[in-house]
Amino acid sequence: MTEILYSLTEEEIKREIDKTWMAIEEKVRKCQKCPLCESRTQSVFGEGAKNTELMFVGEGPGAEEDAQGLPFVGRAGQLLNQIFTAAGIKREEVYITNVVKCRPPQNRVPTIEECAACNDYLFAQISLVQPKILVTLGNTPTKWLLKTTHEGITQLRGKWFDWYGIKLMPMFHPSYLLRNQSRKVGSPRHLTWQDIQEVKAQWDKVRQTR
Repeated sequence: MTEILYSLTEEEIKREIDKTWMAIEEKVRKCQKCPLCESRTQSVFGEGAKNTELMFVGEGPGAEEDAQGLPFVGRAGQLLNQIFTAAGIKREEVYITNVVKCRPPQNRVPTIEECAACNDYLFAQISLVQPKILVTLGNTPTKWLLKTTHEGITQLRGKWFDWYGIKLMPMFHPSYLLRNQSRKVGSPRHLTWQDIQEVKAQWDKVRQTR
């Protein structure tokens, strides 16, 4: 198998990777692994640069995402875009997805079983993107990837973790910031501004050594 891979040209390898992306996206589109498929309008796979060093993982689609089939396009997504812009990050240069690919009813927190049903899809996306930096937005992706039980996003945000050789930082989910408007020192919005600047600084370092 190794010899076959070495014999492929760069263009052939790219075509094979593109085929894999399309195959996984098609599986997600038709997925019926858990009951969330019964209430979805459409699944939400992910969006952005597929060869980036920086990847964001949220919880799951909301109403707007379910309607459009794209991640982070509702109010929380608009705030995330503002955070990106303020930090000098272009959305089209990063990859964004969620732990679960279908909207949980009433935007409730996805169950462990629902996260497990989508786990192969998420890990496939991470494996294909091969990011150097992974940002988890909120409790669900943070706990799911780090396998924490007692510590939540409040305790873990702003800290760097080594996750299978990838730098991982948890941040507050934008929807949480919408419910907490204060910009005072120590507020969730103030802490998020610190965190995204740290993420941007690390991303700049990675790109300088590309």
